[in-house]
Amino acid sequence: MLLRIALFALMALGLGGFGTVAYLSTRPPPTAAMHQPAAPAPPVKEKVLVAAHPLRAGSLLKPDDMGSADIDQPQVPVGASADTPAARTSLLGAMVRRSLSAGDPLLPTDVMRPGDHGFLAAVLGPNMRAITVGVDAISGSAGLIWPGDRVDLILTQTIDQPNAPLGRRIASETVLADVRVIAIDQQLVQGVSPEGSDQRTARTATLEVTGPQAEEVTVAAKLGPLSLVVRSAEHGPAASLVAGAPATPGPVAPVITWAGDVSPALNETRQNGGGAGTVKVFTGNQDGKEFHFQ
Repeated sequence: MLLRIALFALMALGLGGFGTVAYLSTRPPPTAAMHQPAAPAPPVKEKVLVAAHPLRAGSLLKPDDMGSADIDQPQVPVGASADTPAARTSLLGAMVRRSLSAGDPLLPTDVMRPGDHGFLAAVLGPNMRAITVGVDAISGSAGLIWPGDRVDLILTQTIDQPNAPLGRRIASETVLADVRVIAIDQQLVQGVSPEGSDQRTARTATLEVTGPQAEEVTVAAKLGPLSLVVRSAEHGPAASLVAGAPATPGPVAPVITWAGDVSPALNETRQNGGGAGTVKVFTGNQDGKEFHFQ
């Protein structure tokens, strides 16, 4: 009896072992990938506004001063602005508080935006003044002037002298040379709104000048229309031509461009008898009477 029980037990163990072997043989072999840890997900990047090139403290931001960089989201500095049209527009004309290297994020602590309290006073250099002049779509370079640009201010006036030659009735001269634009319009920035619906043309430009220059500009604004001429970004030291002030010691006469210098035809008009003239008519024994005509 015991022998039979032992025999049945051995047969059950054998069948169990055989079943286990058969089960394992039907399963697919493990692959190497099953033993490797899962690859980490790539970090999420965010486009932020950065300095496109080195910027020195006191610079006013222009469109080409702003660039974009992809930064891992966990490493994005606090306060960094995402690269959006609205963010770029809001920074136009902002003053850089400290020098920035290319690729440095434009943080709120690094810039002073137009409209911030004390912005205008911070932008002005020592002993400098801010004066606003009126411009239009033509004299303002059709909206292409930005805060931070350096310009010449040109006065064009009509000489109210009917007896003067035609070539001497309109004159143009440089009132200021190489001055910095610190604001365009009341918003202190130039450009369109983020939605692209604001297409207003600049009506005023605020310039950084000295005290005497401010007085000269005030007088010039009463004499005739003023035009702004943008200077090259690569130019020499600033020179003052206010009312003919010399850049070097010694008197220098102001340069005046007359209408006749631009159009020789105006000078030829008088030489050919078509310009201003005077005729003296004598009647009987009376003294002659002069008649002036153009």
